[in-house]
Amino acid sequence: MAWLRKDGSKNMATKTPKIVPAGSGLERTSVPGERLVFKVTGDETGGAIDYIICTVGPKSGPPMHLHRFQEELFHVTKGTFRFQIGDEATECGPGDFVYIPPQTPHAFVNISDEPGEFIVIFTPGGMDKFFEEFGPMMNSGAPPDMAQIAAMMEAHGMTLLGP
Repeated sequence: MAWLRKDGSKNMATKTPKIVPAGSGLERTSVPGERLVFKVTGDETGGAIDYIICTVGPKSGPPMHLHRFQEELFHVTKGTFRFQIGDEATECGPGDFVYIPPQTPHAFVNISDEPGEFIVIFTPGGMDKFFEEFGPMMNSGAPPDMAQIAAMMEAHGMTLLGP
């Protein structure tokens, strides 16, 4: 079965069943204190989805942004997060679920004093490629270059909107 990629082309990757033991998966980093474990990636699902366990440090989260082509789904499993979706902010804790359609400005922050965790699903998949580039840049010890970050996000179908 073929899936459309964000550029409209078809991804004909072969889909193979996969079992991922607890504590394992493709690891990526984002900002310091954030860990992403991809249980399955877009490459493994013919472009359909990414399924990620994300640990977020206290008082950490991304700036306001949007995904041009991807839907994003969050299921909070640990901690308390404030999700900003458009002009509305909502606190979410364990068991809460958030759905963000494409083109929707959003951000989140872990408002807990401990690391928080959620499951995030992207459809279509492929965010592992973004974090493969982004994580090392953010963990290099150099101050972040916002113009470089914005360009990298654009190359991966996202738009940086602000703080």
